[in-house]
Amino acid sequence: SSCMPSPQSGPIGNRRLLTPDVLAFSVELERPQDFDAGQFMTIEVPGVRGYRGYSMVNFERTARRLDFLVKKKPDGAVCAWLFDRTAEGATVSLFGPLGSAAFFPSLGKNVLCVAGGSGIAGMMSMLERARQERYFSQYKGYVFFGVRTFEDAFYLDELSAYAAEFPDTLRVTIALSDASVPEGVDRRYPKLAFDCGLVHEVAARHMKGHYQNIRAYLAGPPPAVDAAI
Repeated sequence: SSCMPSPQSGPIGNRRLLTPDVLAFSVELERPQDFDAGQFMTIEVPGVRGYRGYSMVNFERTARRLDFLVKKKPDGAVCAWLFDRTAEGATVSLFGPLGSAAFFPSLGKNVLCVAGGSGIAGMMSMLERARQERYFSQYKGYVFFGVRTFEDAFYLDELSAYAAEFPDTLRVTIALSDASVPEGVDRRYPKLAFDCGLVHEVAARHMKGHYQNIRAYLAGPPPAVDAAI
C-alpha cells in the first residue's frame, strides 16, 4: 500500500440511523486522504480517552470525506458519544489508514466476503473499488452478510445495485441467524438471496465446490470471524 498513516481531523456529519442500533456517519477531512479498500482509521472523540478503529465504507482516491458505521454497544463510550445528536458537527481526531486486509484489483482471484453486522463496512469499500474497476466482469464474487433478523439488515439497496451490475458473477446472500425470511422479501430484493442460519454456516453451505482460486475476507464480531475461519 502507498498510503502512509498520518494524523487527520475533521467534523462529524451526515449521521443517520440505518437500524435502531447501527449508525452511519461521515468525517469531512481537513485534507484529502488516500486509502485502500478494506482499511480503517482510528478515531478519537472529545471527552473519551483512546482511539477506536472504524473501517471506511466508501472508496475513492484523494477522498475529502470518509464514511463509517458504528454499532451500539451497551458499554461503549465512543459509540454512545457518536449516537448522541450533539456529535453532529463536532471535530474528531483520526489516524490512519491502517490495516492490511485490503482488496486490490491486481489480486486476480475470485473474492469471498463473510461479514457479520457492522463488519460489512470494509466489504462495502471493497465492492465499490471492484465496481469501479469492473473486477467482477472477470472474476466471481460471493458476499455473505449476517444479521439477526431482517429488521437488522441494512445496505440492501446498495448491495442490490452491485449484484445488478454483475448479475452473472456477483452473488450476495443475506443470512438471518435469529428469524425466518419474511414473506415478500425476495420480491422486494430480487437481486439478493436470503437464507437462515449463522453467517459462517450459510456461507459454508453455499460455497461447497466454489473454493477454486479464491481469496476470503472476514469481518464482524470475533466469535463470528473465528467460526468462519
